[in-house]
Amino acid sequence: MPSQHRRDPLRMVPHRADWADDFDRERRRLTAALRPWLAGDIEHIGSTAVPGLPAKPIIDMAARIGAYPDGAAAITPLARIGWAHAPEPGDETGRKWSFCFPDPGLRTYHLHVYEESDPLVPKLIAFRDHLRRCPEDAADYARLKTALAAADAHDRPRYRAGKAPFIEGVLARLNDR
Repeated sequence: MPSQHRRDPLRMVPHRADWADDFDRERRRLTAALRPWLAGDIEHIGSTAVPGLPAKPIIDMAARIGAYPDGAAAITPLARIGWAHAPEPGDETGRKWSFCFPDPGLRTYHLHVYEESDPLVPKLIAFRDHLRRCPEDAADYARLKTALAAADAHDRPRYRAGKAPFIEGVLARLNDR
């Protein structure tokens, strides 16, 4: 049985051009497995989706489904293609599902499944797209993430909390436009 505990340290690596191809290959497999519930395309999000940006070597993806309860029905079809349901703190209250491949402990892919109406998905895409267009902000974000990961490679809550003000600041600027 796969471990439910994260064993992959917070480690930044230089951007790899093949992450886009890796995402596309896995997106096709996921789309086939999730077809009955999908509400739109599966998106490549996170730092691996931004060319040139250092990242943890985990490809983050976002999918939208019609309704939160539909995620339970997707557990078995995803398991058939090697994906593990890997609940995270806040998933249930946030009406979100989390899945990892090949193993939650040492994952190389992470799928976040949101309700179609969740306002977070457009924000994730807007942040990604902004970093793709703005190399100065991408460089600042890279420095911040690298410093946070180097400070404690196993404190994920601290890492996420440390990134949040930067992300919120970028999104606030985008909303002001």
